Order: sequence, then structure tokens, then C-alpha cells
Amino acid sequence: MIRNQLYQQLRSKTFDIIENDKYQTPLSKFVDKFLIILILLNVSAVIAESVDRLYFPNQHLFNAFENFSIIIFTAEYLLRVWAIVERDKFINPDMPNWKRRWNWIKSPGAIIDIISILPAFMNYFVTVDLRFLRVLRLFRLLKLTRYFAAMRILLIVLHKEKESFKAVVFILVIMIVTAASGIYVVENQAQPEVFESIPKSMWWAVVTLTTVGYGDVIPVTNLGKFLGAVMTILGVGLAALPAGILASGLASELEQRRELLEQRFRELLLEDEHIDLLKDKYKVDKIRRELGLNKEQAQEVILQLLREHEYEQKLSELDKKNFCPHCGEHL
Repeated sequence: MIRNQLYQQLRSKTFDIIENDKYQTPLSKFVDKFLIILILLNVSAVIAESVDRLYFPNQHLFNAFENFSIIIFTAEYLLRVWAIVERDKFINPDMPNWKRRWNWIKSPGAIIDIISILPAFMNYFVTVDLRFLRVLRLFRLLKLTRYFAAMRILLIVLHKEKESFKAVVFILVIMIVTAASGIYVVENQAQPEVFESIPKSMWWAVVTLTTVGYGDVIPVTNLGKFLGAVMTILGVGLAALPAGILASGLASELEQRRELLEQRFRELLLEDEHIDLLKDKYKVDKIRRELGLNKEQAQEVILQLLREHEYEQKLSELDKKNFCPHCGEHL
């Protein structure tokens, strides 16, 4: 019984240190900073390995650092798999531990973690030194999304707006196929070596619709030039769609988080009437970090609440002046 309690306490402590954003201690901060620095050093090492005059003389140092990094990242991944059962265990206590772990393994963050360490293990089983496996280690840079609120918000927006992005991609595919087919029909006889098939014409369609226009493949017939102009104009609007969706999604998400921050501050004021949001920085910063907002945004919400509170007090004083202090009748 005691051993089981110690086991659960250790697992809960591990979860708080490496996974729980609400848990802030010197140890958890040190672990986060250590992993962030290690990720950045790994990315720097991959970049440096592409320079032969740096890599070959120091190959043993690069290999030693890679082995050290793999040990750390593998241990981190296994600890997260082990401790993730502590997440929301009181909200849904009937869910078995294996299902909690499997749900986490399928999450984007866990997929990024496993992709970042898989290339290193593949190097042990592949006899040929494949340089592209080393380049795949750059996926470790995506692990930084776990430690920066702005990146987490961006991923949330991308997830929420995925249906809109699917629609844009679907429209883009239709436009590419249509443009490639059209340019093939009107340019095939004039330039059979350039537009010899619809698949080969898709390169022109892609660079035209994305308004890149490398100029390596261009129409020469009047009808082809007209079609190219139409595709370019359509491409300008089509290229702006993803940016518009992303900007709108980010604005909506930030507004929702701001409203939630205001709600959390109001709850604090209701729980403790004597709390000073301007002085109690610990509670304010804790809520602010959870929602991924900066200090200026939190300060703006606090000042708004203080102005509302001051206005309510003035109304209350005016109401008291309009009633008789003896009989309570309206004057």
C-alpha cells in the first residue's frame, strides 16, 4: 500500500515537472530551460554538420552530443508517456491508464516528440550513412512549441480552422488541375516540349497561381497569355485566403482568451474582496501564463475591471444620497 502511494506520488510529481504548465517551481523551470537549450543546440549541430570542414574533424564530438541528446529526449518521451495518466484523472476517473496514454501518443505534441528521435534510432539500423536522416533531426525544433504560448496558440488556431484550410486546399487543387489542363490545350502545339502533358503543365499552374512566376515556363500564344493573366489574378486572391483565415482565427482566439482572463479575474475578486490585482502579481501572472497572454493584455483587463468597480461605487454613493437616511424613502 505504501509502495503504491509512493509510486503515484512520484508519477504525479513527474507530471507536474515536465507536463503541467500550472506547476511552476525552480526545478520545473530548470527542466524547461534545459530542454529548450538542448533543442536549440541540436538544431545548431545539425546545421554545423552540413559544413564538411566542421563535421569531419569533429565527428566524434557531434556523435557524442547526438547520443547524449537521444538519451535525454528518449527519457523525456518515456516519462511523459508514463506520467500523462495524471492529466484530468479526477475529471474522468473511469478511463483506463492505457487509453489516456494512447490518446496522448496520438496528440500532435507526442507525434513531434517521436519524430524528433526516430531518425537517430534509424541510424543504428541503417548501415549506409544517410545524410537526410540527420536533416530530419531538425524536427526537434518543433518541440519548442510546447514551451512557448504563442506557438501553442497558433497550433490551436490551425486545429480550429482546419476545415477552412481544407476548403482552400481543395479549391487550390481544382484551380491547378483546371489551369494545367487549359494551358496544355492552348499551348501544346506551340510548345510541345514545354507543355507536352497535363502533369508537366502543372508546374506552370502552381507557380502562376501562387504568383511566384519563375519565368522558366511561359505561354507564347495570345490565348495562353490571356489564360496566364486570368490565373495570376485569381492566384492573388487565392493566396490571400489562408492568411486571412489565420489572421481571423488568431484574433478570435486572442479575444476569447482575453474574455476568459477577465472572467478568471472576476472570480478572484468574488472569492477575495480584499485582493489587489495590481499588487498580487503571483496570482495574476499564473492565470496570464495559463492563457498565453502578455503582461500588457493582463494589465489592460485589470484596469478595465478597476474602472468598472470605481464606477459601481460612485453609482452606489449616488443612490444613497437620493434616499432618506432615517426612513429610507426616496427623496
